[in-house]
Order: sequence, then structure tokens, then C-alpha cells
Amino acid sequence: MARKSYLLIGLVAIFLISVGCAGPTRVEMDYGTSFKLSKFNQTLNPEAEKNLEPVTGFDGGAAQATIGRYRKGFEEKTTAPTYVFSISTGGK
Repeated sequence: MARKSYLLIGLVAIFLISVGCAGPTRVEMDYGTSFKLSKFNQTLNPEAEKNLEPVTGFDGGAAQATIGRYRKGFEEKTTAPTYVFSISTGGK
């Protein structure tokens, strides 16, 4: 009985050591890659932060109107569409 216990403890110890010392899995190595790629692909100009020149070509009136339309878009309440399903028995 004691021999079986030692064997079982030995097997569990070997299993725990092999799992604990295993390197990172493929999932762990690629974790966050899709987020980083989508963020990179949505960036129009990655070097834009280095350009310290003021933005030109957009006067104050046009900018104010654009901001106004942007904010007004959040104030408008839209109603959710309603769907009607009619279920009937088509018996003759």
C-alpha cells in the first residue's frame, strides 16, 4: 500500500514539474497580437505625433459647425425598430 502511495505521489510530482516548467504556449505568445494589428491598421499616419506644426486649412467657423453637428448627433434620440411577427395556423 505504501509503495502505491509513493508511486502515485511520484507521478503527480513529475506531472506538476513538467507542467510548471513548460514554456509559453502559442496562445500566450500571440496574446494581444490581433489588438495591436487592428490598432496599427487604423492609424493613418504613425509618424503624426512627431509633426509639431499647427493644423491649417480648417477655419474656426467650419470647425465650430463640425463640432456642433457631432454633439447634436448624440442628443437626437432614435427609437428602436419594432418588429411584428404573425403566427397563424394554416390548417384547412
